Parts: sequence; C-alpha cells; structure tokens
Amino acid sequence: MTRSYTVRRVVAPIAIDAAWDAPEWQVADPLEVDQFHPAGSAHRPRTLARLVYDENALYGIFSVADRYVRCVHMGYQSDVYEDACVEFFVQPAEGHGYFNFEMNACGQLLCGHVEDPTRLPNGDLLKSERLPEALGRTVEVRGPFFASVPEEIADPLTWTLGFRIPLAVMAHYVGPLGDLKGKTWHANFNKCAENNSHPHWATWSPIGEALNFHQPDKFGRLVFE
Repeated sequence: MTRSYTVRRVVAPIAIDAAWDAPEWQVADPLEVDQFHPAGSAHRPRTLARLVYDENALYGIFSVADRYVRCVHMGYQSDVYEDACVEFFVQPAEGHGYFNFEMNACGQLLCGHVEDPTRLPNGDLLKSERLPEALGRTVEVRGPFFASVPEEIADPLTWTLGFRIPLAVMAHYVGPLGDLKGKTWHANFNKCAENNSHPHWATWSPIGEALNFHQPDKFGRLVFE
C-alpha cells in the first residue's frame, strides 16, 4: 500500500530552529521513518518528520531518537549520508525528475536534481545535477551541532533538524509550480548513517530489497491541503 501524507498549509513562515513540540508545528501530523533495510545494524533510531507549506516554501522538521552519532562532513555538497543524516526526496511533477535534499546533524547539505537514477558502475546516477551553490544555499538547514563531531556519541541522544526549501529552487528546474492547494506530489523521507559503528538505512515509504533510496517509483504521496 502506498503511503500518503497530508501537507498542511501555514499562514506564517516557520523558523527552522523552532522546536519539534513548538506550537507552530502542531498543525502538522508526524510521520515515521520506520522501514529499515536489513543490510543495516540492529540500531534502529526512531525517526519522525513533519512537513508544511506556504506560497513560498516547504518547511520540514525531523526528530531522531539516536545513538552512535558521528558527524564530520562540513562542506556544501559533501558526503553527508556517511554521517548522522536525514533526507527528503521529492518529485514535484511527473516527467521532470526529482530532488534529493540530504542533511547531516551539523546542518550541512547535499542536494541535486535527478532525471535518471540508473546506477552507473562507478555508483553515479545516469542523469543528475548537483544544485549550484548559489541556488543550493537558499535552502536553509539547522541541525543540533555547529561543529563537527568526529568522536562517536554512543549514548542515547535525541536530535532535531529543521529545513526550509524555497519553491523557487525546484521551479528553477521544473517550471512554475503554481498554487499547491489540492495537488499531489511524490516523496520519501529517509534516515541513514553509513560511517559509524552501527550503520543503518531507513525510509518512510518502503523501497524493497535493493538498498537504494533513489527509486522514485517507490515514493509515497504528498497531498497538499
């Protein structure tokens, strides 16, 4: 069964550093990133997410009840998926590809537009483009750490990460998005950490046997209020 999430509309922008339980977030129901791939370790952090929108942007927040947290990639478009990382993959319009927004606990961003996710022998995607820095920097991300965390934090730690994606970022590639009211997009929410003592990979919408988040045919539905 395809998972579906209702994206509520907000009347005022939400600050990306607002707490998970802040009043402004209570309009949004939480979803759970609970489909863990068997290739991962026994560590299965409970990961929740919320998403809302207004006429200018998408606003999201993750809450992760984690352990074994490590975070070392500090540059734009660095390999944040190796760290304690959450991700939002979204396809605004059929036939125009999708976007991957990957964010580590230090608030660093890897983002791109993918038109053909077929894997090449070197691991690259057949047709994809990383967002140029001038455009990608308009995406705002706030994680719990402001410096790298090279020594793994093994103790339980609940951390949150907020983000704001201007609709103009996606419109740059797919054209005008118009009023989102009543529209249906497709998306997935992910949690991963490839380079620590307890690696894991989880999604909201199931991805099947292949350990590959880049499967737009398996994205769930986003229904805009």
